[in-house]
Amino acid sequence: MENTENLKTEIVTAIKNASDIKTLEEIRVSVLGKKGKITELMKGLGALSVEEKKEMGKTLNILKSEVEAALEAQKKVLEAQELNRKLAAETIDVTLPIRPENQGRIHPVSKIYEEVVAIFGEMGFEVAEGPDIEDQFHNFNALNMPANHPARQMQDTFYIPNPDSDDFDDSYVVRTHTSPVQIRTMEAKRPPIRVIAPGRTYRSDYDATHTPMFHQVEGLVIDKNITMAHLKGCLYDFVKAFFELDEIPVRYRPSYFPFTEPSAEMDIGCKKTKTELKIGAGTDWLEILGCGMVHPRVLEAGGIDPNEYQGFAFGVGIDRLAMLKYGIPDLRTFFESDVRWLKHYGFLPLDESSMTGGLSNNGGMAR
Repeated sequence: MENTENLKTEIVTAIKNASDIKTLEEIRVSVLGKKGKITELMKGLGALSVEEKKEMGKTLNILKSEVEAALEAQKKVLEAQELNRKLAAETIDVTLPIRPENQGRIHPVSKIYEEVVAIFGEMGFEVAEGPDIEDQFHNFNALNMPANHPARQMQDTFYIPNPDSDDFDDSYVVRTHTSPVQIRTMEAKRPPIRVIAPGRTYRSDYDATHTPMFHQVEGLVIDKNITMAHLKGCLYDFVKAFFELDEIPVRYRPSYFPFTEPSAEMDIGCKKTKTELKIGAGTDWLEILGCGMVHPRVLEAGGIDPNEYQGFAFGVGIDRLAMLKYGIPDLRTFFESDVRWLKHYGFLPLDESSMTGGLSNNGGMAR
């Protein structure tokens, strides 16, 4: 039989000299195809003695493996070269001016996100983030939500099976609120704490004011001697700044949330008619957010001594804020990717929100 070392050298040299994928494929067929050199050698094994067949078979299998590895390596090199050639040929001059008629728009949710961060940033809040996929401890247990709480039912929560356990209590959830970020913040740092946690949240709900995926921002303040007065002052300053009003009527109604005690819902004054909703004027009220003093059990779950520290927390829907501020009637349209809708409600890309430069009035909506 042919000297396999010489054959190997010949084939590997040809592979390395292949200048394109087509030539490389031709070499592969000539070597490993039905009538390829190595294939023909393997067909000839039947004419050898048992010992010769065993030795030569082993040699040919090694040769075949080395040739296949060389082919794969050269293929990757040639594909990378081809990609680089395409990228070089398809470059775009990003210095060219944009077409005004094709200018993009910032989504109202992104704009509200910027406004909220700007307002609370002026108050000394930091932005905290956490995972969208949570364990039940951080999403429910640590927030004083018992196993039989309605929010934990299958029809309200998206559960994800844990591949390492058949126990339902070990299942993961797609977070139903950004409150788990508060627990993770308490676990990671010591008071004083002053953070907001904006982000996506998920619940099994869909109508004009609810969607399976929506956006929330929650706030947490923990320090010594924190009272309800601090909470009310913080939220009052926020709604004034957000709606860009010098004064705005507010009221707090007793409510219930497992993770706060006492709990309240905050209403703002407004005027409602069949065709108009005007914030800050009139004799009507509009519920805008939930809040309260952090429950001692939640502080303990976060590793903080409730006898030494107190705190307050609040949560508000970013999508709901956008609907109220910019007169958007249906939440579902936020996620329909309608360019006409975005041109109507969107914002110019360079309009940044800041307390010094202005919030929504800094350029305004692209009407």
